[in-house]
Amino acid sequence: MIENNATNLLFSAFQKKIEEEQEVREVIRNLCKEVDKFSREITAVLQVMHHSEEGISPACLKARRLLDKVNEGYAKLKEVVPATDYYKYQEHWRFMTQKYCYLISLIIWLEKGILASHETVAEVLGISTLEQTTGFHLDLDDYLVGLLCLCSELARLAVNSVTRDDYEKPLRISKFVMDLNSGFRLLNIKNDHLRKRYDALRYDVRKIEEVVYDLSIRGLLPKPDAENALEMPDAMTES
Repeated sequence: MIENNATNLLFSAFQKKIEEEQEVREVIRNLCKEVDKFSREITAVLQVMHHSEEGISPACLKARRLLDKVNEGYAKLKEVVPATDYYKYQEHWRFMTQKYCYLISLIIWLEKGILASHETVAEVLGISTLEQTTGFHLDLDDYLVGLLCLCSELARLAVNSVTRDDYEKPLRISKFVMDLNSGFRLLNIKNDHLRKRYDALRYDVRKIEEVVYDLSIRGLLPKPDAENALEMPDAMTES
């Protein structure tokens, strides 16, 4: 009888622990739902880049304002998630964070034509880039997935730019994506999801190469003088 009571007490403690974790998960789930809705708004705002060059700057400005709200949402997440339990609850915000890594990188490319660094993306979200011992942070794999998503969107932009008679942007996109592709080749990727996204990069590269090749055989590439003006900034990455 004594042993039975001890067992009941033990499992009652387990049940209390489970209920507490469920409460934390529910709070996190609701917060992520609130934060994630801004990604859809930002995505919709940025679609103007496929139709109008003049609309890109105002779209980026509006997207930046929405990112301020995203920053506030991540601040709330940081308060809720226990410092030592980042990976325990990560599935709730992983894909959302990957989307924001992609969107922030896209905005910075549209604004400056350069690669947003890991630190820059984390700063926009208001979180750290340090290891899990520091608590809530921007996981490197999530950042890299965001960059691969960026390449897919830029491949689409290269095609749509040509339909708007913009023959310079595909060249900028080509150089940028080729540089990124060279960088990814240096990595020994073991994360399965990241590996699948990386495997898709070669199709993005091929699509961009086809656009540039088509412009070349049609004689639509910019003159040599214009090509010199298209050179990327000395530093590809924003620090």
